[in-house]
Amino acid sequence: MSSHREAPEISKDPVADSTDVYAFVSPDDPGTVTLISNYIPLEGPAAGPNFYEFGDDVLYQINIDNDGDGLAEVTYNFKFTTTIRNPNTFLYNTGPITDIADTTWNRPQTYSVARTNANGHTTVLATGLTCPPCNIGPLSTPNYSHLANQAHHSLPGGRTVFAGQRAEGFYVDLGAVFDLGDLRPFEQLHAFGHLPQRNGVNSTKQVNVHTIALKVPISDLTAGSPVIGVWATASRQQVKIYDVPSGTNVNTVNSGPFVQVSRLGNPLFNEVLVPMAKKDYWNTQQPKDDAQFADGVDHPELAGLLPILYPAVFPNLAAYAKPRADLDAILLTGIPAGVVSPTYTTFTGSVKADMLRLNTSIPPTTSSPNVLGVLGGDLAGFPNGRRVFDDVFTIELRAIAGATIPLVDPSFSPDGAASVVTDGLTFNNYLPNFPYLGVPYSGYDVPAK
Repeated sequence: MSSHREAPEISKDPVADSTDVYAFVSPDDPGTVTLISNYIPLEGPAAGPNFYEFGDDVLYQINIDNDGDGLAEVTYNFKFTTTIRNPNTFLYNTGPITDIADTTWNRPQTYSVARTNANGHTTVLATGLTCPPCNIGPLSTPNYSHLANQAHHSLPGGRTVFAGQRAEGFYVDLGAVFDLGDLRPFEQLHAFGHLPQRNGVNSTKQVNVHTIALKVPISDLTAGSPVIGVWATASRQQVKIYDVPSGTNVNTVNSGPFVQVSRLGNPLFNEVLVPMAKKDYWNTQQPKDDAQFADGVDHPELAGLLPILYPAVFPNLAAYAKPRADLDAILLTGIPAGVVSPTYTTFTGSVKADMLRLNTSIPPTTSSPNVLGVLGGDLAGFPNGRRVFDDVFTIELRAIAGATIPLVDPSFSPDGAASVVTDGLTFNNYLPNFPYLGVPYSGYDVPAK
């Protein structure tokens, strides 16, 4: 969660596993949008001697739909290349890394960025851009913020890019949630055991991810409407051949067209709303085809489970049998004008597509933003895009529990618990400027789990 190890096959392929997607009008540069896609879930900081990195054999893409058809009119493409400077040492670094170009870093990674437009024309924006190393510890990476800042690269057209390790931004009580839907603040009410009430435990605290962050002018993304749909994908070539020549490293040869193996738009969509047998298939599909998964949105399994797991807490939700038009709007079509307010909208049209929708005309909230986004009265937050600190687990949990049904069905009265249900967490560490996700945790400071 929000899309960590969410499907059986992609859970075995972490470098291609997209964990979170963010899209928001940059609070410190409101003429731009920041797009972030994270990969490699739950990185333990103490990961030596083979520290985490992007996959050289993976095509990473951030996709933007700006006409509501569920297809990408703009795609940013990222390809990575890893170099071994000294093949005769087992070490990731042979001394302190004080500069991103230091030869003491034995396994540097570089990448290219390209942009594909609606006509299918691809323009290479840059090649040979350097990632920072992983945050190892005070002897190996004594000034990690400096190394990360060196990896902020300017691109043509007023764009900025960063690719490298960051602190995990998503926060959730994984251990409790997947223990039969235990919500620690309410676990004394659970049907299968009246446990003592406790605060939530942040399962993603002090773990890292690998981040691709891109800041671009709003005009780079929009076409007519200010509302865009955003999702990330990872693809691999169809064939991989292993070659084991005598006396050398194992070589691999990749061949054939790229095939999509991971995607992510809205947080928790595949995680919670797609049944187990369809999760890997969902990862191969385009948003335009998501009507085939709409039943999981209209009749979410979790909405049926909550009244069972917490007896007498959700009687109104238990009695509600209509398709969930509220979730359909939030996740598949965007919210029409007039539902939340006369001017607020993330509506992209009738095509049902799981995309993170962002209305680029809504200015960022720079003073006391609310982590509950639109549910908390902050129209610059989820589900209007997603900021790095938005509490998407609580927002979506309350929506599934019925808090948003009155927006489309005024005859429904939400259960009192719907507006307070939570896993009881506060957010992780963030930065006030690009790339917004915090400095990654070092293995020296965080014990191996």
